[in-house]
Amino acid sequence: MGFVHLHLHTEYSLLDGACRIADIPAAVSGAGMDAVAVTDHGVLYGAVAFDKACRAAGVKPIIGCEVYVAPRTMADKQYPADTDYSHLVLLCENEIGYKNLSAIVSRAFTEGFYQKPRTDLDFLRTHAEGLIALSACLSGPLSKRLLRDDFAGARAAAEAYAEIFGKDCFYIELQRHGLDRQEEVNRRLLLLAEELSLPVVATNDVHYLQKGDAKLQELLTAIGTGSTLGDSGLSFETEEFYLKTPQEMEALFADLPEALENTVRIASRCAFDFEFGKLHLPAYMPPDGSANEDYLRRQVEAGYADKVARGLLPERADYRERFGYELSVIVSMGFTDYFLIVADFVGYAKSRGIPVGPGRGSGVGSLVAYLLGITDVDPVKYGLLFERCLNPERVSMPDFDIDFCDRRRGEVIEYVADKYGADHVAQIITFGTLACRAAVRDVGRALGMTYAQVDEIAKLVPRRLGITVAAALEESAELRGRVESDPAVRRLMEFAAALEGRPRNASTHAAGVVITDKPIIEYVPVSSNGGDAVTQYPAETVAELGLLKMDFLGLRFLSVLDDAEKDVRRKDPAFSLAAVDDGDEATYAMLSAGDSVGLFQLESDGMRALLTKLRPYCLEDIMSAISLYRPGPMQSISRFLKNRADPASIRYADERLADILGSTGGCIIYQEQVMMIFRVLAGYSYGRADVVRRMMSKKKVDEMEREKAFFLAGAAENGVRPETAESVFAEMSDFAKYAFNKSHAAAYAVVAFRTAYLKCHHRREYMCALLNSVAGDNRRVDLYIDDLSRAGIRVLPPDVNESGEGFTVVGDNLRFGLAAVKNVGGAFAAFIVQERLANGPYTGFEDFLLRTQGRGNVRMLESLVNCGAMDGFGHPRSRMAAAAESAVQTVAGMNNGVIAGQMGLFDAVGGTDELFRIDYPDLPEYPAMQKLAYEKELVGVYLSGHPLDGYRSALRRAGVVSTQTLAERLSAGEWSEKQTVTVGGILKSRRQKITKKNEIMAFCVLEDLQGECELIVFPSALEKLSPLLSEGAVLLVTGTAQLREAVSEDGEDELKLLVRTARRAEPDGTAAEAEKPARTRAGVYLKITADNEKALDEALEELRAYPGGSAVFLYYEKDKKLLAAKQLRVAAADGLLARLRELLGGANVAVREG
Repeated sequence: MGFVHLHLHTEYSLLDGACRIADIPAAVSGAGMDAVAVTDHGVLYGAVAFDKACRAAGVKPIIGCEVYVAPRTMADKQYPADTDYSHLVLLCENEIGYKNLSAIVSRAFTEGFYQKPRTDLDFLRTHAEGLIALSACLSGPLSKRLLRDDFAGARAAAEAYAEIFGKDCFYIELQRHGLDRQEEVNRRLLLLAEELSLPVVATNDVHYLQKGDAKLQELLTAIGTGSTLGDSGLSFETEEFYLKTPQEMEALFADLPEALENTVRIASRCAFDFEFGKLHLPAYMPPDGSANEDYLRRQVEAGYADKVARGLLPERADYRERFGYELSVIVSMGFTDYFLIVADFVGYAKSRGIPVGPGRGSGVGSLVAYLLGITDVDPVKYGLLFERCLNPERVSMPDFDIDFCDRRRGEVIEYVADKYGADHVAQIITFGTLACRAAVRDVGRALGMTYAQVDEIAKLVPRRLGITVAAALEESAELRGRVESDPAVRRLMEFAAALEGRPRNASTHAAGVVITDKPIIEYVPVSSNGGDAVTQYPAETVAELGLLKMDFLGLRFLSVLDDAEKDVRRKDPAFSLAAVDDGDEATYAMLSAGDSVGLFQLESDGMRALLTKLRPYCLEDIMSAISLYRPGPMQSISRFLKNRADPASIRYADERLADILGSTGGCIIYQEQVMMIFRVLAGYSYGRADVVRRMMSKKKVDEMEREKAFFLAGAAENGVRPETAESVFAEMSDFAKYAFNKSHAAAYAVVAFRTAYLKCHHRREYMCALLNSVAGDNRRVDLYIDDLSRAGIRVLPPDVNESGEGFTVVGDNLRFGLAAVKNVGGAFAAFIVQERLANGPYTGFEDFLLRTQGRGNVRMLESLVNCGAMDGFGHPRSRMAAAAESAVQTVAGMNNGVIAGQMGLFDAVGGTDELFRIDYPDLPEYPAMQKLAYEKELVGVYLSGHPLDGYRSALRRAGVVSTQTLAERLSAGEWSEKQTVTVGGILKSRRQKITKKNEIMAFCVLEDLQGECELIVFPSALEKLSPLLSEGAVLLVTGTAQLREAVSEDGEDELKLLVRTARRAEPDGTAAEAEKPARTRAGVYLKITADNEKALDEALEELRAYPGGSAVFLYYEKDKKLLAAKQLRVAAADGLLARLRELLGGANVAVREG
């Protein structure tokens, strides 16, 4: 008889389907079936993935969807009438059916969305061809009416659907899940089928693959609805919603064999295949009406001539040969329109003054792209390979990721939509998946565990990107112990393991845009995000279907560069960032000193330390730094630096490798180097080498073993010894998974260098633009102000007579903007500035009130006063703040017309003082600490000072680690959470908690010069430290640090310190601070213990990388001897000290000042 499942929900029925697509084919074939349908709720998200998985396993895929049908029309959206939608199963019979289903699902989102994406009968009527419809479950249009005893209504609905789809394409669906009401509905459905001569079909509403997974489905439902397991009304009433075998279905429907047979008939009728590989690029129309290929060639020739004329490129045969070869490949592979389209919208952006990046991705390896103005990097100069962009031996789309100024990216997308048609352009979907920690938290909530219980377990999961539950249990002994000892935790982790990796929610890809030759829904269904069309398939799938996918990235640093360049041009109109010399010595000297805070890709603490050792002197060095400072390649840094310092010591397995690896110290850093090794040693073409490189990077072990034989044979023909070929192949296999795209590195390096050049030569303008780009991010603002302070540049407080809306350069300093002041807002800040520019500076508090009346309120005024923006009026902040409310009320009550008419009279006699005078209360000025507190509250940073200003030397001598450095090192995985560190700062708050053992522990917030962290003081430590932990105390605290993920997705990770000891910090210059041993000399002091002596050689290597003026002293704990390191003087930079503490332990590194 046979049976085929035609009603099945995958994981893409988000949180309402527990069937993993990867597991479906095996389950289907294992049960003796050779076909299966996908019918996710209202979407086609997983259709292509489902199709590919089934075909790979020899199972016939049937593409479908369980759509929602509006009770009236898609346009009707009134509560509650239009919430009573019905379900309808639609299956694609052929390509026309797929296109119609795509249109139905798309329009349901873009026009019919109301709680759910809904279609209606009118739209179904015009899009029914090629579709087979099933009447669905108890929520179907017939069953819902029958459940209300509306047989006539059900009959009318059945007649309507039969008329829409045709009697041979509309089936009355019967399900038997052990529900009493379902049996009664089935009885009536059979009557309808008999009366109307409609076919019936048997289905099981499959939500999970095995009967034992019923609880998993219930858990998903609880997560999706924000409820807990067992909540009434949310769970399925039986455990029958699984993938039943044909035998089980035959037993259920023994009385209706035709209902089973019809599943096989329907499956045989459905014959739709996705078309992969065929390109569907929109046609570019050259403005001069010429043929596309001719136009492309002329544009490339013109671009080359222009760059030669401007001195950007040499007139050389190798350049002409290169772009000639590239053009032949581009044309032969059918990508002429692709390059013209990209060049067109990039050219549009540049013509409108929209900052465009130098390129990103493998497209930077194309000389044609450079000549067309798509990229801004000469690939010949930097040894970039075209085959990484376009490979004639592997047909796939070029990878052009274009960076635009983040403020104006939308304008370029609008241009593309206008040019090619809004229905030909969409952004791309992406799916948020349940990562290990997120799965633990979601499952814990659904199981009814408290936040504290779940948080405790989630924090035991090691901080590693992509970690699984299985890996977490293997790596964390503490987590493993909890699972073994606590059944509740074991259950939690079992469920988390079952759910991890599943899609949780859909959102819009940050950059992806697709452009098609025909309306996009003919290829891909779309959903909607705030009115913008978004593909229902992710980026990889869109590309597989042959659609033009571009990444339109919004890069903040392009806005920073643009703003800074415009600011520089106010004093130097001829300045052009594009024309700066990328060999500028002063810029590289700045980088070599580690002065890279605020620079693109170069500002982390670890990167600054690398730069001081690398001492870059060319763009290739910046490329190397960017490529090395990543997980994986980081392990090669010490070898790279050692070889770079002593090139003569490098030993190559084959001398031909010297030309390939010489610029990177004998290390494989770039993917292009892997390709070149294959070509030079084994005779591969670049195209074939790129295919193998991709294989290696994806760790396809079986394919790599087969390829190894080809490599060894090719190497032998080229005179490479067998053992050498073996070792080279092994090294490439190891490094290929970490190697960086050199084209990408080159483009990043260009942006990084430009930020560095501006900071070096126009620091004020650059830092001003940078601060404006991070306004509202107090941690970064604080960091950049501190960086400016080290360079002798002040950031002055807001001032109503000096400030702009944002940060501005004022003489030798910067000035805070008014819009940054809490409670003021952009509109009022803009008015203050506009009024001042139009009518002159504000002459006093009274004048400000009169000229801004009606625009601001008391709260805004108090904020301006308390942050210091009105200090120039000559009154104490405390008095102006106290007078603000009554002054605003007075002004509001005055006759505006009279004032306006009399202003001219008073101008002649000295202003408005006689007309309006404020009586200021006789109050003392705020204490200094209160002033600082107001500034911190209102602007996010301290302006007139810092509570720790009097402790800076003491903190430095104590060898404290800044909270910023600590967070960066933990986040990068450079430091272990078991490492002992000392932080220093002011205690902002303290709260206490009673533990389960009825003991007291404390949670405090400590703020240092660059941020803050939470101190966790357990009862044993609190007993000794409690007297020290008072608000306002300046402390040196030692303990182990942890970085915990933020509660919200967009929040920052939280830095916590488990406190062991603490002591008060003595202010600089006090007697206690001055009581140092007379013989103690200034310098860097290292304590060498039994635990760290093995790291001494590496520590000395680090010290030599930081030449400077400070002496180095080694104290050997075992021998009780203090020795001076002769002929070694260092710069006691933050990066060096951080690395030494990492190697030797935080308590074993100190700095003494003379």
